Amino acid sequence: MTRDLVPFSDLRTAAYCARKCYYQRTRDDYDRESPPSVDRIRGLERRYEGLLESSPGALEDEPIAVPPVRYRERLGATRNRLADDGHWERLRAPTERDVYAAGRRCHGVVHKVLEVPLEPVLISTGEPPTQGVWEPQSVHAVAAAKALAWEHQQPVDRAWLEYPAYGVIRSIDLTTRRKARYRRALRTVWELDGPPARTTNRSKCDACEFAAECGVKTRTLRSLLPGLGT
Repeated sequence: MTRDLVPFSDLRTAAYCARKCYYQRTRDDYDRESPPSVDRIRGLERRYEGLLESSPGALEDEPIAVPPVRYRERLGATRNRLADDGHWERLRAPTERDVYAAGRRCHGVVHKVLEVPLEPVLISTGEPPTQGVWEPQSVHAVAAAKALAWEHQQPVDRAWLEYPAYGVIRSIDLTTRRKARYRRALRTVWELDGPPARTTNRSKCDACEFAAECGVKTRTLRSLLPGLGT
């Protein structure tokens, strides 16, 4: 079992689909660079105050994922909720941004670092679940927290997830259950010496760039071949 430092992104992918993680890690030509669309969405986070004052027409040109009026209402409600405890100001003026952190077992970039108390902030370009955060993001957040804790030699008990395209910000406590999921993802990556079993959740396969190599029949493929799977 190789005990190399594991990138945050591999842990996140392993928690989502171990087989996808295997293909990413074993493909020499796999591009890990973020597309420009990701940077545009993450860039919204620096402009929340301006977005709250923008007209619906101006918001139409922004990479937001909900109607402009709803977006402004959501972001305003988020600001008001977090301002009561002083968290809005902390999140708007982090101690550091885009910090590389290396812990005892994992490493990667933390989008924002808050201090007093020490907490990582991750910025997601996707849609938040109805409540909480997605499990792969939870694993990613625990990894980021552990890396910061290792570097600063102090405990980290909470992490933040921002969804700027939706005007949503959520915090998660680093519970025993979340840490156990992180350790499970870590073991999965360390033990990837061959393709793991395919995921039973085939909805994950529809947008996967490795679907053909994996051999699964996605909904897109079925729509192109009438009668397939019927």
